[in-house]
Amino acid sequence: MTVTRPARLTGAALCAALALIAAVWILKDLAVLGSPADLAWYWAGDHHFLIRGRSATSLVDPVLLAVSAAAAVAALRSRHAASALAATGTVTLALRLPGLWAPGTGALVTALLALALAVGLIVTAAAGRRPVTASYEQPATRPRTGPAVAAGALLAVSALLVVMWELYWATELPLEITVDRFTGGRSVIKAALAPPPGWLSLVLLALYGTAAVAALARARHSRAFALLAGVFLAAGGLAEVARTARYELVGRLGDLPTADLLAVLNAYVGLLAGLAVLALLAGRGAPAAEPAPYPPAGMPPPAPPYPPPPGW
Repeated sequence: MTVTRPARLTGAALCAALALIAAVWILKDLAVLGSPADLAWYWAGDHHFLIRGRSATSLVDPVLLAVSAAAAVAALRSRHAASALAATGTVTLALRLPGLWAPGTGALVTALLALALAVGLIVTAAAGRRPVTASYEQPATRPRTGPAVAAGALLAVSALLVVMWELYWATELPLEITVDRFTGGRSVIKAALAPPPGWLSLVLLALYGTAAVAALARARHSRAFALLAGVFLAAGGLAEVARTARYELVGRLGDLPTADLLAVLNAYVGLLAGLAVLALLAGRGAPAAEPAPYPPAGMPPPAPPYPPPPGW
């Protein structure tokens, strides 16, 4: 299947609009905080130094900005961008949905715009698909077996780690706070546009799990979903690693409580796993097998070349 040119142009425009929304909020936060470094540390989870204001964005926003821009470029350059458009639209829809019940007019308007654009992306990706008919068109390739299996295994382990951490928090926190982590209740302190932490874990679990299954099955659409999962995995791991380095936790691993020690190890595992997934699936897929020539019934085999080569 390929994507028609009008659908590709429409998808690129929708992705550009999503990237623009994220960029506007990031620029607004830069104006409030006055320092790109402070904003980056806020995204990494360090909120103790803020004295000039509070960020409305979280790590999700620059990641969505990068993902939307990459999907726009893919739509303009490739006839096989349907999976990239669908993956971007689905993840944006899931991450912006909590903005509908978040406090603040800005979060609500942003959520409504982003949801409309995300639904448009999904519809465009589905309606713009058409079968390969011309002889010069090539179908989307499948990922190579070795890299696909390795990436699928890494994503499956990452999904399992998300489940284990959510189970840990469910046993450590009171029931009210556990529910607030998924609904964004009053006990959760977060950026205005950020999804609740439990909700974010559910989205990442679904993304990692779907991408893992698709990669292990070597589905044609697996590369887009796996690369998207790798970006989120690497970005989250990088943020955690930066924060642990800022507080010099690596040099004090022996003194850390068990939960903090596991959190530090999980940060490095996430970063390395995300980078590995990106490296494994960023290359070209396996070449499509060419069908063997088969003469129709009742037709003689093709005549030998003239003059015939030796041994014909």
